[in-house]
Amino acid sequence: METDEGSRRVLPFQLQFDKPLASQVKMAEWNPEKDLLAMVTEDSKVVLHRFNWQRLWTISPGKCITSLCWRPDGKVVVLGLEDGTVSLHDVEQNGKLLRSLKSHAAAVVCLNWEEDAQVNRDTSGNPLAFEDRTTRFFPPAPRVPRMPRLVPGETGLTEDGQDSFEELSNSSKQCFNILCSGDKDGFLCFSVFGVFPIGNVNIHECDIPTTTKDRNIVGRLLNASIRKVVLSKDLCHLMVACSGELVEDIVESRGGQMVGDSMHGFHCLVLDTSIFQKSENELHQVAQQASNIEDLLHVIRTSLSVMNKQWADAMNIFHEKFDLLSNLINDHGGIFQSISFFLVLWVKCDRV
Repeated sequence: METDEGSRRVLPFQLQFDKPLASQVKMAEWNPEKDLLAMVTEDSKVVLHRFNWQRLWTISPGKCITSLCWRPDGKVVVLGLEDGTVSLHDVEQNGKLLRSLKSHAAAVVCLNWEEDAQVNRDTSGNPLAFEDRTTRFFPPAPRVPRMPRLVPGETGLTEDGQDSFEELSNSSKQCFNILCSGDKDGFLCFSVFGVFPIGNVNIHECDIPTTTKDRNIVGRLLNASIRKVVLSKDLCHLMVACSGELVEDIVESRGGQMVGDSMHGFHCLVLDTSIFQKSENELHQVAQQASNIEDLLHVIRTSLSVMNKQWADAMNIFHEKFDLLSNLINDHGGIFQSISFFLVLWVKCDRV
């Protein structure tokens, strides 16, 4: 009997690989296809491996990494940093920085990128396709000039500016998706396609209805820190796991008496985000147009910066050369002497 039970026993997990790393891994995430593994080490490096443990690339943002997630198509890795920055990196181009957004004032401790799994249909039941109308209003952005002696990524947008819009903001070819980020101070930020911010929520300002035994409670969180956020597949609900103190604002007991209490610990909140699903087409179009505008402005800003730097360099060279010439003329005599200046230009000099 014991032999039969042992033969039926199946190991739930099987060790595939056991490889050492130079630094301890503090977080890891599989991509949606489960064939790539992104890991963050204690020294704030991002290492990307295949399932067979083949290393593809390693990057170091230079700041402490506090969260990690993938875009739904598995082509972009998102990093949350300790200074409140959210950075997007291209998986297929060795972790190239695509966009860096400073959307938080505290460390970004959780990220979730979800796309709408539902297909919108018209009244006849036919699927609705998004119509990209931005080409009617915005010309294609020209090539971004390279800043002389600029370290890649310092602009906070891209290492190769002309590819940013095509790689990241070409939302007409993407399913509608939203990136949600949460920080340790209780703020949530939402971005369409990860590049266009559409709103934020402070969980300290949310009224939280709760029913305990014979009481209906409406409270608020104090000193709350977000631990995990998850958007539903239809983008209509947001689950937030957080820690903090739930303080009762209004308490109505069945006896009609007003009482007050507080509960400290972990809390799970469900927020209504159905506006994302209801306004999907509008948000899609606005995000597309805003991305075009931002891309054009980026070209203008970078061009002006390059012009300013090149003009400053040219003026420095001019002053270096002509200041030396002026000193030589003054030392050895020339047309700038007082009498010669008077005879040549008929301009009265104080010494004459």
